[in-house]
Amino acid sequence: MIKLEIGERIGSYRIVDFIARGGFALVYRAEDENGEQVALKIGDVAGGGRYVTRFLEITDSRQPEGISPDETPGEAIFFRQDGVRIDFLDVHEIDDLIKAESNLLRGCKSPNIVKVRECLQHEGRPVMVMDYVRGKTLREKVRALEGIRLNWFLTAVRTLKRLKAKGSLPFHGDLKPENILIKPSGSVVLIDPSLRGDERDVITTTPHYNPLLLRDSKADVMGIGVMLYEILTGVLPFEEVPWSFAGREQGGDVERLSLSYFLSYTPPKDLNPNTPEPLAKIVFRCLTVNEYGLDELETDLVDFLRKE
Repeated sequence: MIKLEIGERIGSYRIVDFIARGGFALVYRAEDENGEQVALKIGDVAGGGRYVTRFLEITDSRQPEGISPDETPGEAIFFRQDGVRIDFLDVHEIDDLIKAESNLLRGCKSPNIVKVRECLQHEGRPVMVMDYVRGKTLREKVRALEGIRLNWFLTAVRTLKRLKAKGSLPFHGDLKPENILIKPSGSVVLIDPSLRGDERDVITTTPHYNPLLLRDSKADVMGIGVMLYEILTGVLPFEEVPWSFAGREQGGDVERLSLSYFLSYTPPKDLNPNTPEPLAKIVFRCLTVNEYGLDELETDLVDFLRKE
């Protein structure tokens, strides 16, 4: 367990507060020598695996020793010829992924994705220094029963389209309510793209929001579909994840049958009769139509918002 104390210094930054933890890293708020706020992300000593939350206390507040109820930690997904394996990462693997994330984000130029300032070393470990974004996560907005705006998702889609077109971020890969920040102005900032490493063919993602463990922009489309379903109904469409055959390039009859069963979910209108039919269709297409991508999702969101 990595625990930094309030007032402790890392390079030229002084720790001010603890922000959050996930399955692989902890994030602290700090300030530089000019008093400007930043966020410091440092990897834990190990992470991942399906049962990461069982090792920590579920707490009412965010603290390094526990996971708060509004955090859904990602898992480490290893892709193999016979399918996928969910396993733990050790400290060296996590540090390599933190450095890879830093390099990835530094190539992303957008006001709607968190900006990385630098990646420094602290006691032999990488620490990613990011702009501190004031605001609330989408998860916090949902839990506080605050109004949810569909144009937040439209902004996310357009941001991901631009970054994909530039080649700077082919996909986010871990879109979920915890990774979408809403600033007081209403603008959207995406954080924490899936960590990805080529050496062992691994990504970190949250299977509840990327149920087929995809490694392309369709993962982001499915993530938005899952979030819309959750906002409409208060529950997730798929509880048993990940699908045991996810990640395979080709599938036989058993895999196709399993996929059909897996993608069977209770229509949102059955759980929430007030669900607008166009939104129900968007959710269906996000979750079940392979060819339904960011372009199609953008068009449907724009059409729905124009009619409202």
